[in-house]
Amino acid sequence: MIIRPADLTDLKACLELDHSYVTNHVWQMEESEADGEVAVIFRTTRLPRSMRVKYPRDYDNLLENWRRGECFLVAEVDGEVCGYLDMSVQPWHFTGWVDNLAVSRDHRRQGIGTALFKKATEWARQHGLKRLMVEIQTKNYPAICFCQKNGLVFCGFNDRYYTNQDIALFFARSI
Repeated sequence: MIIRPADLTDLKACLELDHSYVTNHVWQMEESEADGEVAVIFRTTRLPRSMRVKYPRDYDNLLENWRRGECFLVAEVDGEVCGYLDMSVQPWHFTGWVDNLAVSRDHRRQGIGTALFKKATEWARQHGLKRLMVEIQTKNYPAICFCQKNGLVFCGFNDRYYTNQDIALFFARSI
């Protein structure tokens, strides 16, 4: 496996990856308000059956993300792009925000996502960043587990973040 900066010709392969995922669990949000206090609890809940979920992001921004010239990496196996990660820099708080991380269905659970994330972490260090952030749908239990495995911790949420009004969970890691 080779992890390298993406070039323009890689974008087509990135767009053709199956970005959907299958999940058996979700993080269910429960909110309550009483006596001037607001409590929000996230609970891992098993679904009655597996659910395939469409990727929540718009692919139209991929070219624009690449043109920023920040961190856009691809993973290549046997000459084929099988995953990518693109990260934008939030300079005012020294944070790298992972905009997209996708691995082809045939190559998942083989360490490719972790390798991309490690390389992005190295890139962030070299560019003076202090923190990495990832945003995930509450439905994306595989990505939640990935974040936790890679040292990111839950740090917040937005209850209407995506265009379909899904909740976004935010995970961060100091570097």
